[in-house]
Amino acid sequence: MRRADPDAAAAPARPLAASAAARDRHSTTSAPAACAFEVAVPWPARPGAPRLLGERGVLLREIDVVDESGARRRISIPVERPLTLYVDRQEVVTLMTLGAAPELLALGYLFNQRLVERVDEVDSVTVDGSVDAVAVRTRSGQADVASRLAHRVVTTGCGQGTVFGQVLDGVEGLRLPTPERSRLDADTLFAVLEAMRQRDSSVHRLAGSVHGCALFRGRQLLVFVEDVGRHNAVDTIAGWMALTGTRGADALLYTTGRLTSEMVLKAAQMGVPTVVSRNGVTAMGHDLAVRLGMTLFGRAINRRFVCYAGGERFDAGHGAQAGAEG
Repeated sequence: MRRADPDAAAAPARPLAASAAARDRHSTTSAPAACAFEVAVPWPARPGAPRLLGERGVLLREIDVVDESGARRRISIPVERPLTLYVDRQEVVTLMTLGAAPELLALGYLFNQRLVERVDEVDSVTVDGSVDAVAVRTRSGQADVASRLAHRVVTTGCGQGTVFGQVLDGVEGLRLPTPERSRLDADTLFAVLEAMRQRDSSVHRLAGSVHGCALFRGRQLLVFVEDVGRHNAVDTIAGWMALTGTRGADALLYTTGRLTSEMVLKAAQMGVPTVVSRNGVTAMGHDLAVRLGMTLFGRAINRRFVCYAGGERFDAGHGAQAGAEG
């Protein structure tokens, strides 16, 4: 793996699009068109938001394989790439990512790790695919980045996630809206699950090997992201929320990944009171959700699910009978 150069990453970059160089470097054969990042609503940046500069590479590459019958055929696989994150020229972490929206991934990672508190602290986010790096420049310089990076906990995130000490210390200060102010009915939940089931241009549908996350307000999809790790996908959504000033109090977060303590914590920091997964939950994830007053749904496929925590936020209504018959 090449070492990224923070000076190169901080240089002026091209508009956010897949450049010819990126295509040549990451793909040698054509592959079906895929969409791993979709915003379904207008998304003007909030006042004081950082400048986003950079490029995006291709998502899929075709390879030759031999199947169980001995037949040769071509399939698509996701293009995983390293992305080293720098803050004011200081290396923070290297993320393994699909790179669907690397500038938002970097921004969301910093927010969810509490390395940045407000979006107006960030002047620019520059992605440079030639050195697999993203450089974040703050407006005043983060003098205490080193101290914030000193205590880190390796989590169960795909490819090993990291939670820094101050994030865990701040759990008691997180506040989610009460169940009375953030209700969810069964018909809305079923509509969300059906919307996710019908996505036909996703990387997962075409190639597998990725996780997906989506943010909904009621039945309306706001933003959808896929990445090789579920924590990357949710961080990208967090970056979009920070950039646009989108609040999570009336939102629902959907994920294909398991509900670990890290995923629950990220959702809580985004202010989202309800998380839905087609996977299950860990004991620590469950305990943290109960502690935070969060609603967790798991094993949510088609019209079936399990509510692990926060059932008082859920109105089963007529959907309970419909789900039993589905």
